[in-house]
Amino acid sequence: MHLDSRYIKPFILLLLLLSVATASNGQVISDTLANGIVVENDLRYGVLAAKRAEINKKATAVRNVPKRGFRIQVLNTTDRNEALNTKSRLLSLYPDHRTYLMYQAPYFKLRIGNFIERKDADELRKELNRLFPSGVFVIPSEIEVKPAPEELR
Repeated sequence: MHLDSRYIKPFILLLLLLSVATASNGQVISDTLANGIVVENDLRYGVLAAKRAEINKKATAVRNVPKRGFRIQVLNTTDRNEALNTKSRLLSLYPDHRTYLMYQAPYFKLRIGNFIERKDADELRKELNRLFPSGVFVIPSEIEVKPAPEELR
């Protein structure tokens, strides 16, 4: 008995679809495109993608609201290498605080932190004054606020 080549591809495709449908207990949706390509999608990916999109939307909404607070200016220099070296040192000493290097011609300004309360900024400023005696001070600034974990739910 000779099988016609026209029937081989659809037969294999049918077997493949039946095996996937029975093995997945209804968790996979299969679709055959016009060119014969089978696209399979696990339903759990859609649930995960929707949850991730919701979390990102909440985090972006909270983060995009500018909030007035304080940062600490550690350095104001015209030497780019000094600014980069100081930033590296700050990152290693205070990994929990974000650092910001800005350029306002001809000065490089290095700032650290996102503080809502000035007293919190003053505590870190006192520590930094011992390490960098060249004039560390607290400045009012728009800050980034991390959303609380319960806000992301």
